[in-house]
Amino acid sequence: MKSGTIYLVGAGPGDPDLLTLRAARLIEAASLIVHDGLVDPAILAMARPDARLVSVAKQRSRHTLPQEDINALLVREALAGADVVRLKGGDPFIFGRGGEEMEAAQAFGVRVEVVPGISAANGAAAASGIALTHREDASVVSFVAGQCKGLSDQDWVGLAGKGRTLVIYMGVKTAPQIAEKLMADGLAPEMPLAVIENACRHDMRVLRGPLAGLPDLVEREKVQSPALIVIGHVTARADAALVQLAQETAL
Repeated sequence: MKSGTIYLVGAGPGDPDLLTLRAARLIEAASLIVHDGLVDPAILAMARPDARLVSVAKQRSRHTLPQEDINALLVREALAGADVVRLKGGDPFIFGRGGEEMEAAQAFGVRVEVVPGISAANGAAAASGIALTHREDASVVSFVAGQCKGLSDQDWVGLAGKGRTLVIYMGVKTAPQIAEKLMADGLAPEMPLAVIENACRHDMRVLRGPLAGLPDLVEREKVQSPALIVIGHVTARADAALVQLAQETAL
């Protein structure tokens, strides 16, 4: 029996209009979609009526399926002849474990096609009016995971500060440790930041404040995942631009 193909598809930051054409066509044609919890329901609604939708949503400290079992599921279905759309929020190769799934498939000789998506960082920043790079404020952008083993042992020195923007994925639950870690590494307590919740969706929120106030901001506003933390002077520039626009509109 001929094996099927595993399509590692990026669903983008949430809005179905931000899917690539390739992603949309695969979703609409798929008979089997294995999806993460961050995929917007409006995107899943694009699937054909008889499609089988399998959720492998992950939550902090609780996985519907361990990653190894997800890998096995994808390979098993493909070896049985099914084409599998593995649908992930954002881009499959940016904190999406797409690399692990690709390697597992290739180990069994299963064909894999990667369909990139707009990353959560790019989508959230664009929707918030935050330029991750700016000639006056940032020429370097770094992505880190705020929820992982050994967070306190990771070396983030130099990732944030003058001329740099730091984007933190999965950092809501560890906001106190993140703020403490960055300030201990020498980042100023008043460094501006933005917390972007539910980017590119109708209930999106953009919350701003200083680094020292990050834990209080997250707790006070009851921030929930999915959310990104963007740290750097570019976040204050966006805020200032919005204030100026409001003032000009009022004149």
